[in-house]
Parts: sequence; structure tokens; C-alpha cells
Amino acid sequence: MSEPMEQRGLASQARSTRSAVLRILDANLDRAREGLRIVEEWCRFGLESAELTEQCKAMRHELAQWHSDEMRSARNTPADPGTTLTHSNEETRSSIQAVLQANLCRVQEALRSIEEYGKLLSPELSQACKQLRYQTYSLESRLQGRNRHQQLAAARLYLVTSPHEYLFEVVEEALKGGLSLVQYRDKNEDDGRRLANAQRLCDLCHHYGALFLVNDRVDVAIAVGADGVHLGQQDFPLEAARQILGPEYIIGCSTTNPTEMERALRGGADYIGVGPVYETPTKAGKAAAGLEYVAFAAEKSPVPWFAIGGIDAQNLSAVLEAGARRVAVVRALMAAEQPKQVTQYLLSQLHTP
Repeated sequence: MSEPMEQRGLASQARSTRSAVLRILDANLDRAREGLRIVEEWCRFGLESAELTEQCKAMRHELAQWHSDEMRSARNTPADPGTTLTHSNEETRSSIQAVLQANLCRVQEALRSIEEYGKLLSPELSQACKQLRYQTYSLESRLQGRNRHQQLAAARLYLVTSPHEYLFEVVEEALKGGLSLVQYRDKNEDDGRRLANAQRLCDLCHHYGALFLVNDRVDVAIAVGADGVHLGQQDFPLEAARQILGPEYIIGCSTTNPTEMERALRGGADYIGVGPVYETPTKAGKAAAGLEYVAFAAEKSPVPWFAIGGIDAQNLSAVLEAGARRVAVVRALMAAEQPKQVTQYLLSQLHTP
């Protein structure tokens, strides 16, 4: 009698284990498909990318084919303790990037869970989800690139930092005022402090949904998770930076005349700086390029460009009249007593048709 009872006990345990595994697979297939749908909607309506939309849809449909009736039948939502669990971080999102990042992580975690538990019931399902997980990493990189370049195209005001006792406070006030693009520039800081400053600024910018670039240092940009770099004519070669960073990252280049513009465009710059429009201590000893070069860029540049060099609230109108639609500033914000208010004013002028 004991042997049949033991066998029945083992059989019951096996059924219970199978039911639990089926519930895990069911829940994570739902999670992965839901996350992909959220990403797909942005690809469709935000990026208007048929290619990325189709990629998300194809991944969802492949997962649906593995979502068997047995898995669905094992579902027991009323008894699931996970339905009542939540976290304060899930209640709000700071930006579109945060929404996409959260859901891509959700998809990747769900696929990894399916991959492991699938080995118990369906090695084919496990392998399929392993390959889909790799696809999500590629999708994540492509989305980051598309979102970065979309943000770049929308940016109107660009802050290039200079050394300041209250660097982080000034930048945060400007971000609160609506600033969406920041470059960390400090030619004289030692590498340890430069890296620490860049990391803190990068985290700050991403918290406010702004792009963050590093002047010249490709290595620092990669280390802190920046969105790209800005290069001068004598800095790290643009072509080499592109080879290292790839197409997803933003690379900008300073130009002072049409020849330098042509060289930057030929090298694949995503945007260019046009200036210095006026003489400025930031570029001591460099002659101003003047409003004529601004007018030239307005007519000739096929990529986003920012007029830069001595621009402030007093002379902004002349720069706009010359054809600029985007400007980069240093002292106008770094030396401002109220960076938030100055940012808001500059943006109001830049958004004026």
C-alpha cells in the first residue's frame, strides 16, 4: 500500500510543479508581450518607424504562438500574490525614455525567466526566447539612437558648461527651466574629477529627460552613459569617434567657416556648432565668425546646427534675424543669477516663429 501512495504523492507533486511552471510561463509571456506592445506604440506613433514597429509586432506574434491553451488554463489570478505587489517607482515616469527603458527591461527579464523555466517543459520555447532576448538588446540600442536624434532635432537651447563653484545647481536650475541639451566642458580638470562630474551631470540630465554630451572625451562619454560627444576641429578625429561609438550616439563638431562645415558633414557629424558668432573669452584669441557665417549655415547646413559664441539675451534677436533657430550658450546661463528664468526667457524667444 505504501508504494502506490508514495507514487501518487510523487505524481501529485509533479502535477503541482508542472502547474506552477505553466503559470510562470503564462505570466511572463503576458509580461513580455505587454512590454513589447508599449514599445511598439512609441515606434509607431512617436518615431513613425515602420521598420521598428514591424520588428516589435513580429516579436509579439512569435511569443503568441508559444502561449498555449495549457498555460492559459493554469492561470490562477485570484491566488497570485504578485497582483497586489507594487513599488513607488512604478507610479510615475519622468520621460518617454524612462517609459521605454522600463518596458524593455520588463521584456528582457520576462524572456530570461521563460528561457530558464522553459527548459523544464519545452527546450524549443527556451531557445526561441533566448534569441528574442538578444533581439531586444539590439532593439534597445536602435531605439536609444532614434530617440537621441529625435531629441536633438527638437532641441533649441544648448548649454555648454564652464567651471563653476555651483556647477550642478546651475545646470539643474536650467533643466527645470526646460533646457534639453547639455555639454560638459572642462579642459583643465583632472580625469578623476572630470569623470565624477560627468557622471553626476549625466544622471541629472537623464532624470530631467535631457540629452547629455561630453566635450572631446569619447572614453568619458562611454564610461558615464552619455548620449554622445562634441568635438572641436583639433580634438579626437570625428571618423574615429564614430567607429567607436556607432550610429546610435550623437557626435557634434565645432565649425568656424564653410570649409570646416563641409569637413564636419563629410565626417558624419550629427550636428554642428556655428561660431563664434561674437568674440568670447571661452575662445580667447579666436576671431568671431560673425553673422555672415550664421546666414550661410541657415542656407546650407543639412543637419541641426547651433549658433554659438557670446550669445545672450541682449544680442539673441540679431542672431535669430540672421537665420539661427538653435543657439548654444555658456556665460548666458553659467553666469546667470537666475538660470531657470533665463532659460525660460531664451526658450520663449527661440520658439517664437
